[in-house]
Amino acid sequence: MPLDHLLRGVLDRRWRIVLAALLLFALGATVVTGWPRSYLTQIVVAPAETTGLATSSLLSASALPLGSGLLDPRPVGNFAVYLDALRSPEAAAMLARDTGLLAYLTALRGARPLGPLRRALGLRIAADLDDAQNWLEARLAVTQGVASVTFTITLAHRDRAAALEALERLHALAEAKVRADLAGMARRRIAAIEARLAQENDLYLRTMLYDLLGQQQRAALVVQADEAVAARLVSAPMVEIRPSLPNRPLLLLLLAVVAPLASLFWAVCALLLGNPGYRGRMAQYGLAFGPDRQRTSAD
Repeated sequence: MPLDHLLRGVLDRRWRIVLAALLLFALGATVVTGWPRSYLTQIVVAPAETTGLATSSLLSASALPLGSGLLDPRPVGNFAVYLDALRSPEAAAMLARDTGLLAYLTALRGARPLGPLRRALGLRIAADLDDAQNWLEARLAVTQGVASVTFTITLAHRDRAAALEALERLHALAEAKVRADLAGMARRRIAAIEARLAQENDLYLRTMLYDLLGQQQRAALVVQADEAVAARLVSAPMVEIRPSLPNRPLLLLLLAVVAPLASLFWAVCALLLGNPGYRGRMAQYGLAFGPDRQRTSAD
């Protein structure tokens, strides 16, 4: 079909295209405005290793964490363990045990519109630890700052108070895990060095062992004294006053752009498929539509 004929056909059907675009926009706007919104709670943290107070091995003063590069933005050391602990199965189990997450997820699974369908099909309604793990992985986000070493950790929840409580507990759990690992490692090293000192008689080796013992005792002291060994708080957990997820204005704006384009695309496809010349060319390649398909099959 020539381009001028295609444009003329689109112009003749302009009111149908406008009506289809309005119907599509109204349908999408109904879904967007009716979708439940969630509160976002966030916390801003910085790796404690950047302050020169902690590294993953001996907690020695260092300008950069061990194993990192100037061009490598990935978190390493204790802070990497902290970030992984936020999404770990232990974190999901803690939320299921200490908060009302399982009851919240069970209520969501039993609510409309999919709740009655699950009941009719005999599907499971009660949430379990796997559901809690999936919810945590989908709702928790970590964003690194562009111009700094800080990280913003956000958690979305439909209940405002529950969102703040969950993020506070996740931060405390991850920090406590790193602290416990470092303290346990220091205790085991101190015990091993003291046992070796009790058996060693060589003065030169005993001097080196005493140096190692002093390093491990300093590490244990730092772990016990410092309030943050993995993530130092830059901004305490805060939750917004009004829910903001999903972003309705942005979704409606995108829908206002997509709906006319989809209607125009539908009209162009209808014109091309209804053109006899186009249908004949498609039939040469073994493709047919509508009545042409029936004639091809009869032939």
